[in-house]
Amino acid sequence: MENPIQLKSKTVENYGIKNATVHWDLSPDQLSKICIDKGLGKISSSGALAVNTGEFTGRSPLDRFIVKDNITKDKVWWGDINIPLDASIFDSLYKKVTAYLSGKELYVRDAYACADDRYRMNIRMITELPWSNLFAYNMFLRPTKNELKSFVPEWTIIQAPSFTAIAAEDGTRQHNFAVLNFTKKIALIGGTGYTGEVKKGIFSALNFILPVFKETLPMHCSANVGENGETAIFFGLSGTGKTTLSADPKRKLIGDDEHGWTKDNIIFNFEGGCYAKVIDLSKENEPDIFNAIKPGALLENVIFKEGTNEVDFSDVTITPNSRVSYPIDHIKNIQDPSLAGNPKNIFFLTADAFGVLPPISKLLPNQAAYHFMSGYTAKVAGTEAGVNEPQPSFSACFGAPFMPLHPAEYADMLSKKMKASNVNVWLVNTGWTGGPYGVGTRMKLKYTRAMINAALNGDLGSYSYEHYHIHSVFGVAQPRKCPGVPTEVLSPRTTWNNDEAYYKMAFKLSNAFRKNFSQFETFASEEIRRGGPQRFAF
Repeated sequence: MENPIQLKSKTVENYGIKNATVHWDLSPDQLSKICIDKGLGKISSSGALAVNTGEFTGRSPLDRFIVKDNITKDKVWWGDINIPLDASIFDSLYKKVTAYLSGKELYVRDAYACADDRYRMNIRMITELPWSNLFAYNMFLRPTKNELKSFVPEWTIIQAPSFTAIAAEDGTRQHNFAVLNFTKKIALIGGTGYTGEVKKGIFSALNFILPVFKETLPMHCSANVGENGETAIFFGLSGTGKTTLSADPKRKLIGDDEHGWTKDNIIFNFEGGCYAKVIDLSKENEPDIFNAIKPGALLENVIFKEGTNEVDFSDVTITPNSRVSYPIDHIKNIQDPSLAGNPKNIFFLTADAFGVLPPISKLLPNQAAYHFMSGYTAKVAGTEAGVNEPQPSFSACFGAPFMPLHPAEYADMLSKKMKASNVNVWLVNTGWTGGPYGVGTRMKLKYTRAMINAALNGDLGSYSYEHYHIHSVFGVAQPRKCPGVPTEVLSPRTTWNNDEAYYKMAFKLSNAFRKNFSQFETFASEEIRRGGPQRFAF
């Protein structure tokens, strides 16, 4: 197979795709019209295009592969997350996909990732669906017309949702797949129309390239910057408030999901847009996202209210993972370009359904590395079949499915950067207080915002006994006072009003942390291991 890298010509023939009708770099209006004309979508009352992604309404982690070759064999952390695929199997599958796309009507988009020009990755996306091309327009950075004239792609994404693999012949688990080939710089996606596979494919590629070759830490986080130029970073899994808390009218949004932290302390957005969940979306609670759903935005797997084209954001008939993608300039208060320096505060967000962790606590560098590798949040009763009480959920580096290297490598980079830049790291519990889920209540958003603002403004004081006391189980430093927050709220034990029940639950959670971290014990330093909860049980 010819390696389709460094090809300036506007043709897909060099990729092995023959006799196709190709549309290059169409505008959002053009792509939306094509979708409507072909019956592939509908226009919502807000002017956004709404489509159904088909069988898959989310990523399929068990069907994500990385080609095992000379570049990856000794560097990738192989296992259930990073599943190896032989290079010869990839070549065979690639030929099948390109043969399938030959003769079809296709849509091609030239775009790039990484807002810092020093790290720019030019991307060419070839897909059989026009709305997939609209997603690429929204989510990647958009070259100028002059840049497009001399555009040279470095990576290529080929997405064929209607192509189905034969597992026994093609080396896949089932009929869908997403494969990264670092030697040929190709992301090959088939059997699924879910657009998140495109976004996370490039994110995964950068999560390998940046630390291995560029001395840059990739991060699954949102980021904003204040008028003083100080950047804040928000890590957090789904449901912890990452998007909500990074949207601050007093601070400019750098990006809501994927960033790099360079060796000279620049924080830059990988993307040119946002990909937000819209389940239960309302203008009152999420005005920025709500107002961004306008012409050019792409809604996925939503339901219209009966007899109308108005979205019912509470309807989960198709999926609770309904989403919208839109260019970042659909948000008013943004940083342009999407980068800033001087990171001063990092927030690890967790929705602790056990009601154990403090609403905010300050972490030492080794504690930050430990909690980064752990990536904790919790599932609550009713969110999944069989979940009848709070369950801990861990995702290394707050994004394990997208991390090709061992989590310890990312944690080590983060720890070194924290120390070098003297950054403050905070663990923020946006979950429950006064008891676990079903007994206590969810932490009030106004309190969480007040605590984050206090951290940003330096109002929580120095790391000293005068301003903090140490949590007796997790060893983290809890502030004694915070403007705008009742003092009793700052101590989770106090809110329970039942010490025996509180400590029983605290030790239950600490044991879950230790059990999860056992997989990293041989990789993490003693200093990082000591950053976890104290080693005794109730």
